[in-house]
Amino acid sequence: MYHKLAGIADKGYDSDECRKALMAKGTTPCIPPRKGRRPPAQLCKTTYKQRHRVEIVFARLKDRRRVATRYDRCAHTFFAAVLIAAIIICRI
Repeated sequence: MYHKLAGIADKGYDSDECRKALMAKGTTPCIPPRKGRRPPAQLCKTTYKQRHRVEIVFARLKDRRRVATRYDRCAHTFFAAVLIAAIIICRI
């Protein structure tokens, strides 16, 4: 079964350029409209609720000191630290 991709973002990314770029890549923009936007953009609230899960994962990753302060100089070493932290978070 094919699921349509959705680009989920917050109000800071509510611009016509961002929406057009997402649609050009074949994704549906799921961005809440800024206050005073004319005309107000459509928002799928059930899809936007999934953004909360991603924010929780980022918050838990930043709880890890090594990931939050980035002691590693090399990108691949830092990526390994992020992967280890993600594995620990998913197991708990």
